[in-house]
Amino acid sequence: MFTQFFYLLRGHGLDISLDEWLCLMDALDKGLAGNSLIEFYYLCRNVLVKTETDYDKFDMAFAEYFQGIESVDDIPEELWNWLSEGERERDLEDMPAWAKEHDLEKLRQMFAERLEEQKEKHDGGNYWIGTGGTSPMGHGGYNPAGIRVGGYSRHKSAIQVAGERNFRDFRQDNELDIRQFQMAFRKLRQFSTRVDTAKTELDIDETIDATCENAGMLKLVYEKPRKNTVKLLLLMDSDGSMTRYSQLCSQLFQAVNQSTHLKDLKTYYFHNCIYDYLFTGPECQDGKWVETDWVFGNLDSSYKVIVVGDAAMSPYELTARGGNLDWYAFNQDPGLLWLERVTRRYKKTIWLNPIKENRWRLAWGSRTIAMIANVFPMYELTLDGLDKGIKKLLSN
Repeated sequence: MFTQFFYLLRGHGLDISLDEWLCLMDALDKGLAGNSLIEFYYLCRNVLVKTETDYDKFDMAFAEYFQGIESVDDIPEELWNWLSEGERERDLEDMPAWAKEHDLEKLRQMFAERLEEQKEKHDGGNYWIGTGGTSPMGHGGYNPAGIRVGGYSRHKSAIQVAGERNFRDFRQDNELDIRQFQMAFRKLRQFSTRVDTAKTELDIDETIDATCENAGMLKLVYEKPRKNTVKLLLLMDSDGSMTRYSQLCSQLFQAVNQSTHLKDLKTYYFHNCIYDYLFTGPECQDGKWVETDWVFGNLDSSYKVIVVGDAAMSPYELTARGGNLDWYAFNQDPGLLWLERVTRRYKKTIWLNPIKENRWRLAWGSRTIAMIANVFPMYELTLDGLDKGIKKLLSN
């Protein structure tokens, strides 16, 4: 039962095992969802979804499988006027059994029939499209099947609850804001080491353990203070096709500059590809640059490197001498060679691409994206992508 629903959930990126699916089937056999589609929705979500970041994926799959309830464009204007007037609440005592069922096709058929039959305003009751009753069609009343027409939802019992997508902001593949950038970059503090000095920093975890072992009597435990050893080199593509991502890159720049856990931060800019020079400002103005070899010579190999860019350009900009001729200076060496020099100088490097990963093979510049991805570990500029990139920087 619901086999296609299982595959649809997997198709939307939900990691659902057969054991979890069989657990859901067992719960259905035990009647835990009753005859309620809304209860089935919550039961599925509780059994199958492991993290709130996947709630939106689940909602999208659920709404797609059960097809939701489409808006009806040919509802008479007079009916809309009736439904927009006063409302009243009714209990469930006079609700017929059929009104509690959650069969979408049956509800659609009944709704069409009522539109044909009903000729006047109706409040209360359990049959007509109206307000304040227990009919499954209308608003202002109560029915767990709920095709809401007009008004607003009081009980959140409409079948289309999944279509509201209340958890879209929880997704891990959303683009980042400044705070999310800051929280992600805090993970780089794992590189911090202890200073060889007196123990002056309170160790909360050890203090709790020691206090418990001391029969609840407070026992403070101190540790040597941490020394920030993280050094980060941030290289950002600017102008051209990156203009559309300027706000996102600005958020990243602000977050990194507001980080307090970095021992050192250096930021330089380039256009499309790194060549003989790196610019000191995002305007990439002629003459406002430093030689790339100077950066290699003055920033040692312990720096972690994050390159930000869409990697989309004409192939000759990566493969040809003079590929940068129309920008600021003739490059004797191809751009791809310069990128390889970066990875040879700095062993911990990643490339963050603002283009969604599922478009890398389809977007303009897909050829150069693939070429650069062969040089740098490349991740999309989302929460998931940045988390994976930082883990790569932290790996041995």
